Amino acid sequence: MTTVDRADVIVVGAGLAGLTAARRLAQAGRRVRVLEARDRVGGRMHTVRLPVTGVGVDLGGQWVGPDQPHVMALIRELGLEVYPTHDEGQNLAHLLGQTLRYRGLIPPLPPHVLADYALLSKRFEALSRRIPPEAPWTAPDAGTLDAQTFDTWINRNARTPQTRALMRLYAGAVFSADAGELSLLHALTYTRHGGGIDGHTLTRGHALQDRVLGGAQSIALRLADALPDVRLRSPVTRVEQGGEGVTLHTPGGSHHAERAVLAVPPALLAGVPFDPPLPPRRAQLQQRLPMGAVVKFMAVYDRPFWRDAGLSGMAISDEGPVTVTFDNSPPQGSPGVLLGFIEGGEARALMGAGEAERRDAALASLARLFGREALRPLETVERDWAAEPHSGGCYGALFGPGVWTGYGEALREPVGHLHWAGAETARVWMNYMDGAVESGERVAAEVLGVLRPETASLPA
Repeated sequence: MTTVDRADVIVVGAGLAGLTAARRLAQAGRRVRVLEARDRVGGRMHTVRLPVTGVGVDLGGQWVGPDQPHVMALIRELGLEVYPTHDEGQNLAHLLGQTLRYRGLIPPLPPHVLADYALLSKRFEALSRRIPPEAPWTAPDAGTLDAQTFDTWINRNARTPQTRALMRLYAGAVFSADAGELSLLHALTYTRHGGGIDGHTLTRGHALQDRVLGGAQSIALRLADALPDVRLRSPVTRVEQGGEGVTLHTPGGSHHAERAVLAVPPALLAGVPFDPPLPPRRAQLQQRLPMGAVVKFMAVYDRPFWRDAGLSGMAISDEGPVTVTFDNSPPQGSPGVLLGFIEGGEARALMGAGEAERRDAALASLARLFGREALRPLETVERDWAAEPHSGGCYGALFGPGVWTGYGEALREPVGHLHWAGAETARVWMNYMDGAVESGERVAAEVLGVLRPETASLPA
Protein backbone atom coordinates (compact mmCIF):
# COMPACT_ATOMS: atom_id res chain seq x y z
CA MET A 1 0.00 0.00 0.00
CA THR A 2 1.41 3.39 -1.03
CA THR A 3 1.93 5.91 1.75
CA VAL A 4 0.69 9.42 1.03
CA ASP A 5 2.24 12.31 2.96
CA ARG A 6 -0.22 15.11 3.68
CA ALA A 7 0.07 18.87 4.02
CA ASP A 8 -2.22 21.86 3.66
CA VAL A 9 -0.33 23.27 0.70
CA ILE A 10 2.42 21.76 -1.45
CA VAL A 11 4.73 24.08 -3.34
CA VAL A 12 6.55 22.66 -6.35
CA GLY A 13 9.85 24.40 -6.96
CA ALA A 14 12.38 25.73 -4.44
CA GLY A 15 13.33 28.77 -6.45
CA LEU A 16 12.69 32.29 -5.23
CA ALA A 17 8.99 32.25 -6.14
CA GLY A 18 8.21 28.91 -4.53
CA LEU A 19 10.16 29.60 -1.35
CA THR A 20 8.59 33.06 -0.96
CA ALA A 21 5.13 31.55 -1.31
CA ALA A 22 5.95 28.77 1.15
CA ARG A 23 7.29 31.23 3.70
CA ARG A 24 4.21 33.44 3.56
CA LEU A 25 1.91 30.42 3.85
CA ALA A 26 3.88 29.04 6.78
CA GLN A 27 3.81 32.43 8.51
CA ALA A 28 0.02 32.29 8.21
CA GLY A 29 -0.05 28.98 10.10
CA ARG A 30 -0.41 26.57 7.20
CA ARG A 31 1.42 23.27 6.95
CA VAL A 32 3.53 23.69 3.84
CA ARG A 33 5.77 21.25 2.02
CA VAL A 34 8.19 22.21 -0.77
CA LEU A 35 9.14 19.66 -3.44
CA GLU A 36 12.27 20.41 -5.49
CA ALA A 37 13.65 18.32 -8.33
CA ARG A 38 17.23 19.54 -7.90
CA ASP A 39 19.65 18.60 -5.14
CA ARG A 40 19.74 22.25 -4.01
CA VAL A 41 17.43 25.20 -3.50
CA GLY A 42 17.62 28.41 -5.51
CA GLY A 43 16.30 27.47 -8.94
CA ARG A 44 17.85 29.84 -11.45
CA MET A 45 20.10 31.29 -8.72
CA HIS A 46 23.26 29.33 -7.97
CA THR A 47 26.29 30.65 -6.10
CA VAL A 48 29.52 28.64 -6.22
CA ARG A 49 33.07 29.07 -4.90
CA LEU A 50 35.75 28.55 -7.54
CA PRO A 51 38.50 26.02 -6.80
CA VAL A 52 41.64 27.96 -7.79
CA THR A 53 41.02 31.48 -6.53
CA GLY A 54 38.30 30.73 -3.98
CA VAL A 55 36.17 33.60 -5.27
CA GLY A 56 32.39 33.22 -4.99
CA VAL A 57 30.41 33.84 -8.18
CA ASP A 58 26.75 33.72 -9.18
CA LEU A 59 26.21 31.36 -12.09
CA GLY A 60 22.56 32.41 -12.31
CA GLY A 61 20.57 35.50 -11.36
CA GLN A 62 22.57 38.04 -9.41
CA TRP A 63 21.32 41.63 -9.77
CA VAL A 64 18.77 43.64 -7.82
CA GLY A 65 17.95 47.32 -7.90
CA PRO A 66 16.32 50.08 -5.84
CA ASP A 67 13.33 50.14 -8.21
CA GLN A 68 12.57 46.50 -7.36
CA PRO A 69 10.66 46.79 -4.06
CA HIS A 70 9.64 43.15 -3.54
CA VAL A 71 13.08 41.58 -3.61
CA MET A 72 14.73 44.49 -1.82
CA ALA A 73 12.21 44.25 1.03
CA LEU A 74 12.82 40.51 1.26
CA ILE A 75 16.59 41.00 1.36
CA ARG A 76 16.20 43.42 4.26
CA GLU A 77 13.74 41.10 6.00
CA LEU A 78 16.26 38.25 5.82
CA GLY A 79 19.09 40.39 7.18
CA LEU A 80 21.15 40.27 3.98
CA GLU A 81 23.14 43.10 2.43
CA VAL A 82 23.85 44.33 -1.09
CA TYR A 83 26.82 46.09 -2.67
CA PRO A 84 27.06 48.14 -5.87
CA THR A 85 28.00 46.80 -9.28
CA HIS A 86 31.31 48.31 -10.36
CA ASP A 87 30.61 50.85 -13.11
CA GLU A 88 33.37 53.44 -12.77
CA GLY A 89 35.24 54.22 -15.96
CA GLN A 90 34.37 54.12 -19.63
CA ASN A 91 32.23 51.50 -21.32
CA LEU A 92 33.02 49.85 -24.65
CA ALA A 93 30.83 49.30 -27.70
CA HIS A 94 31.99 47.13 -30.60
CA LEU A 95 29.56 47.89 -33.45
CA LEU A 96 29.98 47.19 -37.17
CA GLY A 97 33.70 46.52 -36.73
CA GLN A 98 34.45 49.69 -34.73
CA THR A 99 35.21 49.83 -30.99
CA LEU A 100 34.11 52.97 -29.13
CA ARG A 101 34.70 54.18 -25.57
CA TYR A 102 31.89 56.05 -23.84
CA ARG A 103 29.99 56.74 -20.63
CA GLY A 104 26.27 56.24 -20.06
CA LEU A 105 23.90 54.22 -22.21
CA ILE A 106 24.58 55.29 -25.81
CA PRO A 107 27.96 55.12 -27.59
CA PRO A 108 29.30 58.27 -29.36
CA LEU A 109 27.80 57.45 -32.74
CA PRO A 110 27.39 59.88 -35.68
CA PRO A 111 24.67 62.51 -35.12
CA HIS A 112 22.27 61.02 -37.65
CA VAL A 113 22.56 57.63 -35.91
CA LEU A 114 21.99 59.13 -32.47
CA ALA A 115 18.93 60.94 -33.79
CA ASP A 116 17.61 57.74 -35.33
CA TYR A 117 18.14 55.75 -32.14
CA ALA A 118 16.59 58.48 -29.99
CA LEU A 119 13.49 58.59 -32.19
CA LEU A 120 13.14 54.81 -32.33
CA SER A 121 13.64 54.23 -28.60
CA LYS A 122 11.22 57.05 -27.76
CA ARG A 123 8.60 55.52 -30.05
CA PHE A 124 9.19 52.06 -28.57
CA GLU A 125 8.86 53.26 -24.99
CA ALA A 126 5.73 55.28 -25.83
CA LEU A 127 4.17 52.08 -27.16
CA SER A 128 5.25 50.17 -24.05
CA ARG A 129 3.50 52.66 -21.76
CA ARG A 130 0.19 51.74 -23.41
CA ILE A 131 0.52 48.10 -22.31
CA PRO A 132 -1.31 47.04 -19.13
CA PRO A 133 1.52 45.09 -17.42
CA GLU A 134 -0.83 42.58 -15.78
CA ALA A 135 -2.90 41.92 -18.90
CA PRO A 136 -1.05 42.81 -22.13
CA TRP A 137 -3.66 41.03 -24.24
CA THR A 138 -6.08 43.86 -23.38
CA ALA A 139 -3.80 46.58 -24.78
CA PRO A 140 -4.99 48.78 -27.64
CA ASP A 141 -4.10 47.04 -30.91
CA ALA A 142 -2.85 44.02 -28.95
CA GLY A 143 -3.60 41.70 -31.86
CA THR A 144 -1.54 43.78 -34.29
CA LEU A 145 1.34 44.13 -31.83
CA ASP A 146 1.30 40.41 -31.07
CA ALA A 147 1.14 39.33 -34.71
CA GLN A 148 4.63 40.64 -35.52
CA THR A 149 8.07 39.95 -34.12
CA PHE A 150 10.21 42.51 -32.36
CA ASP A 151 12.72 42.16 -35.18
CA THR A 152 10.08 42.93 -37.81
CA TRP A 153 9.29 46.18 -36.00
CA ILE A 154 12.99 47.06 -35.73
CA ASN A 155 13.51 46.53 -39.44
CA ARG A 156 10.47 48.64 -40.35
CA ASN A 157 11.30 51.55 -38.07
CA ALA A 158 15.10 51.80 -37.72
CA ARG A 159 16.81 53.80 -40.46
CA THR A 160 20.46 52.98 -39.67
CA PRO A 161 22.35 49.71 -39.22
CA GLN A 162 23.75 50.93 -35.91
CA THR A 163 20.26 51.49 -34.49
CA ARG A 164 19.20 48.03 -35.60
CA ALA A 165 22.32 46.56 -33.98
CA LEU A 166 21.66 48.38 -30.68
CA MET A 167 18.04 47.25 -30.52
CA ARG A 168 19.01 43.66 -31.29
CA LEU A 169 21.63 43.81 -28.56
CA TYR A 170 18.89 45.01 -26.20
CA ALA A 171 16.84 41.93 -27.13
CA GLY A 172 19.75 39.58 -26.47
CA ALA A 173 20.81 41.21 -23.21
CA VAL A 174 17.33 41.44 -21.72
CA PHE A 175 15.56 38.37 -23.12
CA SER A 176 18.53 36.04 -23.85
CA ALA A 177 16.92 35.63 -27.26
CA ASP A 178 17.09 37.04 -30.75
CA ALA A 179 14.61 39.79 -31.58
CA GLY A 180 12.94 37.52 -34.13
CA GLU A 181 11.94 35.04 -31.41
CA LEU A 182 9.72 37.52 -29.56
CA SER A 183 6.44 39.13 -30.41
CA LEU A 184 6.49 42.91 -30.37
CA LEU A 185 3.78 42.80 -27.70
CA HIS A 186 6.05 40.73 -25.46
CA ALA A 187 9.01 43.06 -25.96
CA LEU A 188 6.80 46.02 -25.06
CA THR A 189 5.29 44.27 -22.03
CA TYR A 190 8.68 43.28 -20.68
CA THR A 191 10.05 46.77 -21.21
CA ARG A 192 7.02 48.25 -19.42
CA HIS A 193 7.66 45.94 -16.45
CA GLY A 194 11.07 47.55 -15.98
CA GLY A 195 9.96 51.12 -16.57
CA GLY A 196 11.70 51.48 -19.93
CA ILE A 197 14.92 50.53 -21.69
CA ASP A 198 17.07 52.26 -19.07
CA GLY A 199 15.42 50.28 -16.29
CA HIS A 200 16.64 47.03 -17.80
CA THR A 201 20.10 48.13 -18.95
CA LEU A 202 21.56 50.71 -16.55
CA THR A 203 23.22 50.20 -13.19
CA ARG A 204 22.78 53.15 -10.86
CA GLY A 205 19.17 53.54 -9.82
CA HIS A 206 18.04 50.59 -11.92
CA ALA A 207 17.93 46.79 -12.18
CA LEU A 208 21.69 46.23 -12.41
CA GLN A 209 22.72 48.48 -9.52
CA ASP A 210 23.40 45.96 -6.76
CA ARG A 211 24.55 42.43 -6.02
CA VAL A 212 23.85 40.38 -2.91
CA LEU A 213 26.72 40.04 -0.46
CA GLY A 214 27.48 36.33 -0.21
CA GLY A 215 25.71 35.59 -3.50
CA ALA A 216 22.12 35.72 -4.65
CA GLN A 217 21.47 32.10 -3.71
CA SER A 218 21.83 33.11 -0.07
CA ILE A 219 18.30 34.56 -0.34
CA ALA A 220 16.94 31.12 -1.18
CA LEU A 221 19.08 29.40 1.44
CA ARG A 222 17.78 31.66 4.21
CA LEU A 223 14.20 31.20 3.05
CA ALA A 224 14.63 27.42 3.01
CA ASP A 225 16.31 27.37 6.43
CA ALA A 226 13.18 28.89 7.95
CA LEU A 227 10.87 26.23 6.45
CA PRO A 228 10.32 22.90 8.22
CA ASP A 229 9.69 20.71 5.18
CA VAL A 230 11.78 21.17 2.01
CA ARG A 231 12.39 17.97 0.09
CA LEU A 232 15.14 17.89 -2.53
CA ARG A 233 15.54 15.36 -5.36
CA SER A 234 11.75 15.14 -5.55
CA PRO A 235 10.65 15.80 -9.14
CA VAL A 236 6.89 15.72 -9.66
CA THR A 237 6.02 13.05 -12.23
CA ARG A 238 2.21 13.19 -12.13
CA VAL A 239 -0.49 15.54 -10.83
CA GLU A 240 -3.95 14.27 -9.86
CA GLN A 241 -6.89 16.41 -8.75
CA GLY A 242 -10.08 15.33 -7.02
CA GLY A 243 -12.81 16.73 -4.83
CA GLU A 244 -10.61 16.60 -1.73
CA GLY A 245 -7.55 18.30 -3.18
CA VAL A 246 -4.49 17.41 -5.23
CA THR A 247 -2.02 14.54 -5.13
CA LEU A 248 1.49 15.00 -6.46
CA HIS A 249 3.51 11.91 -7.32
CA THR A 250 7.32 11.77 -7.11
CA PRO A 251 9.77 8.86 -7.42
CA GLY A 252 10.02 8.83 -3.62
CA GLY A 253 6.30 8.78 -2.87
CA SER A 254 3.04 10.67 -3.13
CA HIS A 255 1.99 13.90 -1.46
CA HIS A 256 -1.54 15.15 -0.87
CA ALA A 257 -2.75 18.64 -0.05
CA GLU A 258 -5.81 20.80 -0.36
CA ARG A 259 -3.93 23.15 -2.71
CA ALA A 260 -0.74 23.04 -4.74
CA VAL A 261 1.41 25.87 -6.03
CA LEU A 262 3.40 25.10 -9.18
CA ALA A 263 6.32 27.53 -9.18
CA VAL A 264 8.39 26.28 -12.11
CA PRO A 265 8.77 27.50 -15.71
CA PRO A 266 5.62 26.62 -17.69
CA ALA A 267 7.59 24.71 -20.32
CA LEU A 268 8.78 22.21 -17.70
CA LEU A 269 5.18 21.28 -16.98
CA ALA A 270 4.39 20.41 -20.60
CA GLY A 271 5.72 16.87 -20.09
CA VAL A 272 3.99 16.22 -16.74
CA PRO A 273 0.71 14.22 -16.93
CA PHE A 274 -2.30 15.89 -15.30
CA ASP A 275 -5.41 13.96 -14.29
CA PRO A 276 -7.88 15.29 -15.23
CA PRO A 277 -6.11 16.99 -18.13
CA LEU A 278 -5.50 20.70 -17.91
CA PRO A 279 -7.89 22.98 -19.80
CA PRO A 280 -6.79 23.29 -23.44
CA ARG A 281 -5.77 26.95 -23.16
CA ARG A 282 -3.49 26.24 -20.18
CA ALA A 283 -2.03 23.09 -21.76
CA GLN A 284 -1.39 24.89 -25.04
CA LEU A 285 0.20 27.82 -23.23
CA GLN A 286 2.77 25.51 -21.64
CA GLN A 287 3.65 24.13 -25.08
CA ARG A 288 4.29 27.64 -26.44
CA LEU A 289 6.69 29.09 -23.87
CA PRO A 290 10.25 27.98 -24.65
CA MET A 291 13.04 29.29 -22.48
CA GLY A 292 15.76 31.69 -23.54
CA ALA A 293 19.25 30.44 -24.35
CA VAL A 294 22.22 31.83 -22.43
CA VAL A 295 25.69 30.80 -21.36
CA LYS A 296 27.07 32.77 -18.44
CA PHE A 297 30.87 32.81 -18.67
CA MET A 298 33.36 34.24 -16.19
CA ALA A 299 37.11 34.65 -16.41
CA VAL A 300 39.07 35.33 -13.21
CA TYR A 301 42.35 37.33 -13.17
CA ASP A 302 44.73 38.29 -10.37
CA ARG A 303 43.41 41.86 -10.61
CA PRO A 304 40.83 43.81 -12.67
CA PHE A 305 43.41 44.92 -15.25
CA TRP A 306 40.82 46.75 -17.38
CA ARG A 307 40.40 49.33 -14.62
CA ASP A 308 44.04 50.36 -15.14
CA ALA A 309 43.01 51.46 -18.65
CA GLY A 310 40.10 53.50 -17.32
CA LEU A 311 37.50 50.95 -18.35
CA SER A 312 34.42 49.95 -16.36
CA GLY A 313 34.39 46.37 -17.62
CA MET A 314 30.99 46.93 -19.23
CA ALA A 315 30.82 46.35 -22.95
CA ILE A 316 28.41 45.51 -25.75
CA SER A 317 29.36 43.87 -29.03
CA ASP A 318 27.49 42.90 -32.16
CA GLU A 319 30.25 40.36 -32.86
CA GLY A 320 29.92 37.28 -30.68
CA PRO A 321 29.89 34.95 -29.11
CA VAL A 322 30.09 37.22 -26.04
CA THR A 323 27.82 40.21 -26.65
CA VAL A 324 27.58 41.82 -23.18
CA THR A 325 30.19 42.05 -20.41
CA PHE A 326 30.40 43.33 -16.84
CA ASP A 327 33.05 43.74 -14.15
CA ASN A 328 31.96 40.98 -11.77
CA SER A 329 34.78 41.36 -9.26
CA PRO A 330 34.03 40.92 -5.54
CA PRO A 331 33.44 44.06 -3.46
CA GLN A 332 37.07 44.26 -2.34
CA GLY A 333 38.11 44.44 -6.01
CA SER A 334 40.36 41.38 -6.10
CA PRO A 335 40.64 39.05 -7.86
CA GLY A 336 39.32 40.59 -11.06
CA VAL A 337 36.34 38.86 -12.67
CA LEU A 338 35.03 39.57 -16.16
CA LEU A 339 31.53 38.31 -16.85
CA GLY A 340 30.46 37.64 -20.41
CA PHE A 341 27.01 36.66 -21.65
CA ILE A 342 26.53 34.43 -24.70
CA GLU A 343 22.87 34.74 -25.63
CA GLY A 344 20.21 33.71 -28.12
CA GLY A 345 21.54 32.53 -31.45
CA GLU A 346 25.14 32.85 -30.28
CA ALA A 347 24.40 30.44 -27.42
CA ARG A 348 22.63 27.98 -29.74
CA ALA A 349 25.58 28.04 -32.15
CA LEU A 350 27.81 26.74 -29.35
CA MET A 351 25.42 24.13 -27.98
CA GLY A 352 27.23 21.32 -29.77
CA ALA A 353 30.68 22.59 -28.83
CA GLY A 354 32.77 21.26 -25.98
CA GLU A 355 33.57 23.32 -22.91
CA ALA A 356 37.12 24.02 -24.15
CA GLU A 357 35.82 25.33 -27.48
CA ARG A 358 33.30 27.60 -25.75
CA ARG A 359 36.01 28.82 -23.39
CA ASP A 360 38.37 29.70 -26.23
CA ALA A 361 35.61 31.48 -28.16
CA ALA A 362 34.56 33.46 -25.10
CA LEU A 363 38.12 34.48 -24.24
CA ALA A 364 38.68 35.60 -27.82
CA SER A 365 35.66 37.88 -27.47
CA LEU A 366 37.00 39.33 -24.22
CA ALA A 367 40.42 39.89 -25.79
CA ARG A 368 38.82 41.73 -28.74
CA LEU A 369 37.33 44.16 -26.23
CA PHE A 370 39.91 44.34 -23.42
CA GLY A 371 43.21 43.28 -24.98
CA ARG A 372 45.39 40.19 -24.98
CA GLU A 373 45.69 40.10 -21.20
CA ALA A 374 42.15 38.75 -21.21
CA LEU A 375 43.49 35.53 -22.78
CA ARG A 376 45.38 34.62 -19.58
CA PRO A 377 42.85 34.04 -16.78
CA LEU A 378 43.70 32.16 -13.61
CA GLU A 379 40.52 30.13 -14.08
CA THR A 380 37.20 30.23 -15.89
CA VAL A 381 33.71 28.97 -15.17
CA GLU A 382 30.56 28.75 -17.26
CA ARG A 383 26.94 27.73 -16.90
CA ASP A 384 24.95 26.77 -19.99
CA TRP A 385 21.41 27.16 -18.68
CA ALA A 386 19.85 25.43 -21.67
CA ALA A 387 21.65 22.26 -20.51
CA GLU A 388 20.02 22.46 -17.07
CA PRO A 389 17.18 19.88 -17.16
CA HIS A 390 15.21 21.55 -14.37
CA SER A 391 15.45 25.01 -15.94
CA GLY A 392 15.46 24.39 -19.67
CA GLY A 393 17.13 27.74 -20.24
CA CYS A 394 17.25 31.29 -18.90
CA TYR A 395 16.44 34.02 -18.18
CA GLY A 396 12.79 33.10 -18.64
CA ALA A 397 10.02 32.11 -21.02
CA LEU A 398 9.77 33.63 -24.50
CA PHE A 399 6.37 34.75 -25.79
CA GLY A 400 6.37 34.45 -29.56
CA PRO A 401 3.77 35.93 -31.90
CA GLY A 402 0.20 35.18 -30.90
CA VAL A 403 0.94 33.76 -27.44
CA TRP A 404 -0.08 36.71 -25.27
CA THR A 405 -3.32 37.37 -27.13
CA GLY A 406 -4.19 33.70 -27.62
CA TYR A 407 -3.21 32.24 -24.25
CA GLY A 408 -2.19 35.00 -21.82
CA GLU A 409 -5.39 34.80 -19.77
CA ALA A 410 -4.37 31.29 -18.64
CA LEU A 411 -0.98 32.37 -17.27
CA ARG A 412 -2.12 33.02 -13.68
CA GLU A 413 -5.67 31.59 -13.70
CA PRO A 414 -6.00 28.77 -11.10
CA VAL A 415 -7.11 25.35 -12.35
CA GLY A 416 -9.09 23.54 -9.69
CA HIS A 417 -6.75 23.10 -6.73
CA LEU A 418 -3.69 24.24 -8.71
CA HIS A 419 -2.15 27.71 -8.54
CA TRP A 420 0.67 29.13 -10.66
CA ALA A 421 3.72 31.11 -9.57
CA GLY A 422 7.19 31.79 -10.91
CA ALA A 423 8.97 34.73 -12.51
CA GLU A 424 7.06 34.13 -15.75
CA THR A 425 3.76 34.91 -13.97
CA ALA A 426 4.95 38.16 -12.39
CA ARG A 427 2.90 41.33 -12.75
CA VAL A 428 6.04 43.46 -12.40
CA TRP A 429 9.65 42.76 -13.36
CA MET A 430 8.78 39.57 -15.21
CA ASN A 431 11.65 37.02 -15.21
CA TYR A 432 13.64 39.00 -12.64
CA MET A 433 14.17 38.08 -8.99
CA ASP A 434 11.80 40.87 -8.02
CA GLY A 435 9.12 39.37 -10.25
CA ALA A 436 9.68 35.93 -8.72
CA VAL A 437 9.18 37.33 -5.21
CA GLU A 438 6.08 39.27 -6.32
CA SER A 439 4.59 36.13 -7.83
CA GLY A 440 5.24 34.16 -4.64
CA GLU A 441 3.53 36.79 -2.53
CA ARG A 442 0.60 37.00 -4.94
CA VAL A 443 0.01 33.26 -5.04
CA ALA A 444 0.31 32.92 -1.26
CA ALA A 445 -2.45 35.51 -0.81
CA GLU A 446 -4.50 33.75 -3.49
CA VAL A 447 -4.21 30.38 -1.75
CA LEU A 448 -4.91 31.80 1.70
CA GLY A 449 -8.10 33.26 0.31
CA VAL A 450 -9.50 29.87 -0.74
CA LEU A 451 -8.21 27.37 1.85
CA ARG A 452 -10.96 25.72 3.85
CA PRO A 453 -11.48 27.25 7.32
CA GLU A 454 -10.66 24.00 9.09
CA THR A 455 -7.13 24.05 7.65
CA ALA A 456 -6.50 27.61 8.74
CA SER A 457 -5.87 26.68 12.37
CA LEU A 458 -3.48 23.82 11.75
CA PRO A 459 0.02 24.42 13.16
CA ALA A 460 2.93 25.17 10.85
